[in-house]
Amino acid sequence: MSPSRTETNGRAGDAAGYPWLVADIGGSNARFAWVDGPGKSVEHVRKLPVAQYESLRAAAEAYLRELAGLGIVARPRRASLALATAIKGDRIELTNSHWTFSRSQLQAELGLDELRLLNDFEALALSLPGLRADQMTAVPGPGLGTPHGTLAVIGPGTGLGVGGVIETSGGWVALPGEGGHMTLAPTNDYESELLAAARKEFSHVSAERFLSGIGLPTLHAAVAAVAGQGSSSRLTAEQILERAQAGDALCAKTVEQFCAFLGSFAGSVALGLGARGGVYIGGGIVPRLGERFFQSPFRARFEDKGRFAPYLASVPCVLITDTLTALDGAAFALKQSVR
Repeated sequence: MSPSRTETNGRAGDAAGYPWLVADIGGSNARFAWVDGPGKSVEHVRKLPVAQYESLRAAAEAYLRELAGLGIVARPRRASLALATAIKGDRIELTNSHWTFSRSQLQAELGLDELRLLNDFEALALSLPGLRADQMTAVPGPGLGTPHGTLAVIGPGTGLGVGGVIETSGGWVALPGEGGHMTLAPTNDYESELLAAARKEFSHVSAERFLSGIGLPTLHAAVAAVAGQGSSSRLTAEQILERAQAGDALCAKTVEQFCAFLGSFAGSVALGLGARGGVYIGGGIVPRLGERFFQSPFRARFEDKGRFAPYLASVPCVLITDTLTALDGAAFALKQSVR
């Protein structure tokens, strides 16, 4: 069990329906957490590998059994789950894992008064206005001020998530979407060659096909093919990142190209949403790149939009370093729902 973010007094239940169960569920891992009462932070965070559990319900019950082992025996009355998929209708299928479930059935099985489902980047977007300085690192460029207007977030993880949040008179409103599946555009002849290589395998090369954990191997294979170094065996994303750090030239080129594509894509998202308040980079891949990311073409490519380069030059970019922020967003969504 991961350390709690805050001390918990174990009290359960009140008019708002505490305790709450919150979760951030991606293609590889599901992070569960607990909210014990009004004004409390998420705590008792636990990461469970998706592949080790037959279903979302099985993983949730495993988490609740762990809490019971700590003496927290109250069942949750409300839950807010951030899911790496589009949310529509009663039947939910996760894009990059085997989990599928009925919203109404899961609510009944867990005995919940309310079950709120969000796209994972809808939840992450809702966390942006409340991020602290120790949860993020600035990318070279203009500094980030007080959150205002429209903010965007993109996150290369197992897949590629995209979201936004808009400041309104009634508070912050999230913009869920599936921007990771937008068509990836080349900016030069070399990138056109990379996309042509990928199209031999995929009829549609979305941003996620290159800018994600499942996409890095495809990008590496394209870089190798264009360099005339094709291979029958494909490296995993983990191997590509490790070998790039160790000095492998082809893997290093792949990572540099990853950052370049990501910068162009982030700039397009900023223009599409009008996100002048800032673009946030989430997901698990970029934080692992360390200084290689900050020294990469990311920022130059972010601004490289012709006549709108001055527009983007004033937009700050930050890297989210806290992997638990989507849990805060999921809890915030439930607070708004209760209100």
